[in-house]
Amino acid sequence: MPYIIGYPRIGEKRELKFALEGYWSGNLDRKGLEEVGRQLRQRHWQSQEEAQAQYISINDFSYYDQMLDMVTILGCEPEEYRDLTGLERYFAMARGDKRHKALPMTKWFNTNYHYFVPQLRHGQPFAPNATPILALFREFQERVEGAKGKVNLIGPFTFLALSRRVDGGDPLELLPAIVPAYRQLLQELQRAGVNAIQLEEPIFVLDPNPTILGSIQEVYQEIVPAGLETFLITYFERANEAVEQLVKTPIDGIGLDLVHGPGNLDAIEEIAKHGKRVVAGIVDGRNVWISDIDKKVALLRSLPIDPDQLLVAPSSSLLHVPYTLRHEHKLHPAIKSWLAFAREKLDELRLIDRLYRGEELDPEDVQLYEANRSANERRQSSTMIHHEATKERLQGEIKRERDLPAQERLRLQHERLGYPILPTTTIGSFPQTPEVRRVRKAYREGKIDKSQYEERIRAFIDQAIQVQEEVGLDILVHGEFERNDMVEYFGQFLEGVALSEHGWVQSYGSRCVKPPLIFGDVHRPEPMTLEWILYAQSKTDKPLKGMLTGPVTMLNWSFVRDDLSWEEIATQMALAIGDEVADLQDSGIAIIQVDEAAFKEGYPLRQEHRKEYERIAVESFKIATARAKPQTQIHTHMCYSDFNDIMEAIDAMDADVISIETARNGNRILEAFRNYNYQKEVGVGVYDIHSPRIPSQEEMEAEIVKRLEVFPASKLWINPDCGLKTRRWEEVIPALTNMVAATKSIRSRIVQL
Repeated sequence: MPYIIGYPRIGEKRELKFALEGYWSGNLDRKGLEEVGRQLRQRHWQSQEEAQAQYISINDFSYYDQMLDMVTILGCEPEEYRDLTGLERYFAMARGDKRHKALPMTKWFNTNYHYFVPQLRHGQPFAPNATPILALFREFQERVEGAKGKVNLIGPFTFLALSRRVDGGDPLELLPAIVPAYRQLLQELQRAGVNAIQLEEPIFVLDPNPTILGSIQEVYQEIVPAGLETFLITYFERANEAVEQLVKTPIDGIGLDLVHGPGNLDAIEEIAKHGKRVVAGIVDGRNVWISDIDKKVALLRSLPIDPDQLLVAPSSSLLHVPYTLRHEHKLHPAIKSWLAFAREKLDELRLIDRLYRGEELDPEDVQLYEANRSANERRQSSTMIHHEATKERLQGEIKRERDLPAQERLRLQHERLGYPILPTTTIGSFPQTPEVRRVRKAYREGKIDKSQYEERIRAFIDQAIQVQEEVGLDILVHGEFERNDMVEYFGQFLEGVALSEHGWVQSYGSRCVKPPLIFGDVHRPEPMTLEWILYAQSKTDKPLKGMLTGPVTMLNWSFVRDDLSWEEIATQMALAIGDEVADLQDSGIAIIQVDEAAFKEGYPLRQEHRKEYERIAVESFKIATARAKPQTQIHTHMCYSDFNDIMEAIDAMDADVISIETARNGNRILEAFRNYNYQKEVGVGVYDIHSPRIPSQEEMEAEIVKRLEVFPASKLWINPDCGLKTRRWEEVIPALTNMVAATKSIRSRIVQL
């Protein structure tokens, strides 16, 4: 019977998203929000129960983020939120409000999921609170029979290592303080009847940290109560060094990712020797292609472990894949047969488990098994995945470098564009209002024709251009009203890429994305953005940025085929984006932004694999932009990442301007550019677009002054942190007005000096 590490929580039809947004807007009360949460939990438990899962997570559900949940469970909320209680405090930490800034947010390892960074300090008190977990435990007991309920917790090492000390210290120094809190929490759960715990320690898959490795035995000896079945789960890479220590602790089982961390296979014999159980992550929890069940079973049978010691599991939480294929009615039948979303992966796990143990399959499982074998065979021979012209292009000569060095290019661009010191712009998107979404939906459903749709999109663009000119921005954008998502939009124009109808994955809070499915050779048959950008440019004399998504982000935010090398797929995507760059500049667009928001996100978690990733990622971006003339200014955007360890790669990408998020993180990220002596230009975010609060002009002036402390005004651009699609015009217009006024005030002081 399978072990389920975690399950998607946003809902089969994004019910949690709509409930959250209803609650925040005042259209749904707290009782209504909690009822939606209860219904979702029970539905998710039922799905796992029907798939005969043995271990089901009780509290993998969250209203926003599991790290934020741990902040509340451990009672270590920052002092500035203590004037609030309950959900108001929780959502203030996540989103901010009129009096509070939101906590910093960054990527969960190398995924597109975002977590909130706990803010800790020397002498940090921890006051564990098991009450919300126990409420879920009682709810689970009332609803589920047969399967074991387990409580999911982020482990102490991962919690601290992913935290930030506001006093500049090492968060791991707080181990002596946090260990008693974990011990108390686990003891309280055990006394209340909880009999299984899952402690997640993905930090163990990173390159070895002596402090962590040297403390594992002591910490886990201390926090695990006798008689409480405890599983230590790792994922996304191998954890061999940590396993050597974990086998000497009281934990009962160790979870290993056998898909993304094949090196974990070397650790299984050691675990078995110490009488521990292995939670074998054999089904990919991060991608959507069907398992080759025969190969998975053969691998499990080859492992040096008694079947009684092995639990079949996904490689990670299924949070990272869509919910179910059940509602996918428009996908090509062949492509659909190659896919398995979370619900379908439960069936794969059950089949693998039963075949591995030599159990007889019932008729329904026999049918699923035969369908799996047939789909795998058809996929290998399908003509849908091949495009000969693309293959030939990869064999030919490919332009990989811009024509002049960056400093010469920037001089020519300044002469052409004539923008002032501290130029102001936005990252690209403007509010995707309910009206915008209604227009796109009406066109998609055939309720309005193409001419009506285009007329409405042009009206939205007209409004955006007018707002930007009235606000006084220097470089404008068209607003992206025709785009549902920065990756999905391009996916609909590319051959070799399919789009699902309901393949939503949570990125953070209520924010969901629908990753494209890269199933075959990628090529661009016709322009993707030209019509709308040229229309927008015709409405203003100011320079307008063409907005594209870069090849690395296209791959990292898609579900990428697993039958071809990542390098070859990246090169195909880069050539397609490069064709668009050439069309834009040949049509007179002087600035083209090729966003690589997910560049850092895709970095391998182990140093040993990073140089190869950097080589491919940098090369892909350069192929996509190499056809840009020296006078064409290439921008890129990266967000919610630390850059200290990748500055050489960023420099090698050779973009003329890079914009980064700095509103939540102050100068910490920008200092990486200063310390590297970065010679190109940088756009800095001076306000947080994920919060509804509107910073004052004075607040943004102070932010700009801070940036000028570490980077020269001659190389600095001023912008919001990220795109504005999730905000309302009532928030965007005053915020941008204050940003431009603040910039002009600072600009005038610089000119006077």
